[in-house]
Amino acid sequence: MKIFLAGASGFIGQRLASVLVDAGHDIVCGVRDPARTNFPNSIAIDFARDHQPGVWAPRLRGVDAVVNLVGILRERGPQTFSAVHDAGPRALFAACLEANVRRVVHLSALGADRHAQSQYHLSKRRADEFLAGLPLDWTIVQPSLVFGPNGSSARLFMTLAALPLIPLPGRGEQLVQPIHVDDLCRGLLNMVESGAATHRCIAAVGPAPVTFREMLAVLRRQLGMSAARFIAVPMPVVRLAAKAAGRFPAALFDLETVEMLERGNVAPAADIEDILKRPPKSLRQFIAPTEARVLALAAKSAWLLALLRVSIGLLWIATGIVSLGLYPVEQSYSLLARVGLVGPAATVALYGAATLDLALGIAVFTMRRRRWLWRAQIALIITYSAIIAWALPELWLHPFGPLLKNIPLLAAIAALHELER
Repeated sequence: MKIFLAGASGFIGQRLASVLVDAGHDIVCGVRDPARTNFPNSIAIDFARDHQPGVWAPRLRGVDAVVNLVGILRERGPQTFSAVHDAGPRALFAACLEANVRRVVHLSALGADRHAQSQYHLSKRRADEFLAGLPLDWTIVQPSLVFGPNGSSARLFMTLAALPLIPLPGRGEQLVQPIHVDDLCRGLLNMVESGAATHRCIAAVGPAPVTFREMLAVLRRQLGMSAARFIAVPMPVVRLAAKAAGRFPAALFDLETVEMLERGNVAPAADIEDILKRPPKSLRQFIAPTEARVLALAAKSAWLLALLRVSIGLLWIATGIVSLGLYPVEQSYSLLARVGLVGPAATVALYGAATLDLALGIAVFTMRRRRWLWRAQIALIITYSAIIAWALPELWLHPFGPLLKNIPLLAAIAALHELER
């Protein structure tokens, strides 16, 4: 069977592509950047702009089935919910009808129903309703949380589970029903091959609902860590933090995702059990013993590196603020005079360096790609240290170690540079 797989470069898409190839199918991978996929038969697509059925027609030539996995959790630039979840899929589904592609399997989301309130769910629902109204052999799959070691949400949950003190939204009683990515992909394969779920909306969920608190506790045990310790964070504080996080495009949660979590994300598992011909994996089977040590190290590294990154960013910002006037300016000028800078040159050096420190600190929190930033910080610290060591050598022997402290600071920034990815 020739299958067009839209969203093949994503977390679920990469897994499903391998499953389809292993099952002997010929797949065409629709991705935004073909250079980022290892599959040879890849073509460029973009749901943010491919909103006309005619654009899709040549891509569907000779295709027997279409699987659409394209989706976003946060809007960014032209990648909006309306464009990616609604207009793009509508054009694809309409093109399937014109190209006589009978079977369409569409990945939606649990919660995209008549009670939907978030823009994420509402956009998914509009595409679902459009597909359900077409004379095609369609199947709409609505997963709960999808867990897999390479998934962004799974990494977030494992990082939370690895914290010494785990913060919970409220009391952590929100209900979730995660499904393992392997079960989801096996179910999608069966739907494509058999067509047994034609004209059905399938809830792809784990065997039973669990609370958010229980999910994190179970994941922590599977990672081989000590018993979880929790701290309840009042929901007004959670919403305030989510609203602030929403200003940063790279953040994995915002106010809308918190509201979706509060709504709950559960459904009966009968449909997915029928598709799989067995119960899906339980939460306690998500992490294999052979993976636990590596995943635990990754989870600990995630929050430790974040802590290190924040502390260094705050250090640069605090240094800049102190240099701008909290530290007596006269004493700053006195130190600069020993370096050979007096008058206007000293003023430019003092306030220029303070502004640069502030900029480097702010960049730590606002930039997504920071490798050049770490290099710039290393170069600046080495420069500062060399100048001070030449002009103020007594600081090497100062009991507070103002120069010696630069050595572990350089090591910390070097670690962030090497582990940036």
